Amino acid sequence: MQSLHTALVSASLHRRIQITTPHSLGILSDSTPPSSAKFRQGYDIRVLKPLLSFLRTIGSPFVVNPYPFFGYSIDTLDFALFRSNPGLYDENSKLLYTNMLDAQLDSVYSAMDRLGFSDVEIVVGEIGWPSNGDKDQIGVNIATAAEFNKKVVARVNSGIGTPLMPNRTFETYIFALFNENLKSGPTSERNFGLFRSDLTPIYDIGILRPTVRTSNPENNPRSPVGGSSEKRWCVTKPGAETVALQRNIDYVCGLGLDCWTIKKGGPCFLPDTVKAHSAYAMNLFYQIMGKYEFDCDFDKTGKITAMR
Repeated sequence: MQSLHTALVSASLHRRIQITTPHSLGILSDSTPPSSAKFRQGYDIRVLKPLLSFLRTIGSPFVVNPYPFFGYSIDTLDFALFRSNPGLYDENSKLLYTNMLDAQLDSVYSAMDRLGFSDVEIVVGEIGWPSNGDKDQIGVNIATAAEFNKKVVARVNSGIGTPLMPNRTFETYIFALFNENLKSGPTSERNFGLFRSDLTPIYDIGILRPTVRTSNPENNPRSPVGGSSEKRWCVTKPGAETVALQRNIDYVCGLGLDCWTIKKGGPCFLPDTVKAHSAYAMNLFYQIMGKYEFDCDFDKTGKITAMR
């Protein structure tokens, strides 16, 4: 890193190109509660302290790869996904954590502060959630991946910061742009991408333009609704069979999308008909997935309308 920085200085590029290196949360020996976090013994003084000193000198950030996906359990899924939950109360700092990302970032901050480097900027080098996984993995589907990544983008750009680092934004890189279909390991390892390996989108977190080119548009005519600002909805086609519409409900709600509103007692339960419930579920899927025409197909039982 020092050699690379020296080369950049000699080429007068050091103000345009920063040198740093990413770290997993494996550098921490303890991270709960966040205020008690510290770097692993042996690495703290010999490796990380001189590294942080160098980064401070050249004005580069400390890059970490926090992954709530690798830290959650069935009991902490809502905590990892920024959903309503009891939170984690830090007895030392008297601060309440409502999501796992904040807790992870503050754990890194606390460890840096113990070495005297709380002023070094923190950048999120990798973070993401897979859209597919093995059967024993809970909360691993398209809907959850879209939900997590959208909330990450909103959170790091909000300026709220974290309990120990308030009023801050964090430069963040979503992992990953594409699925890695040749990667080994669990199914989830191959499915962190926003796009498939054929360049078609899996879901949208607000980065797609009105038109997306696929790898083979003739054989795979997937395209989003054109660039009109007009509001559009996915509705059931007239004459669609009840059995097919029920399949649509089962499919969408089976993805983990928020279907409680059409369950008994929910605000959209009435009218209590398969057609009405299916229309709600189909449109929910269509809106969340990015408003692409193929997201409203549902085996030819759905259509897009600008009227409601």
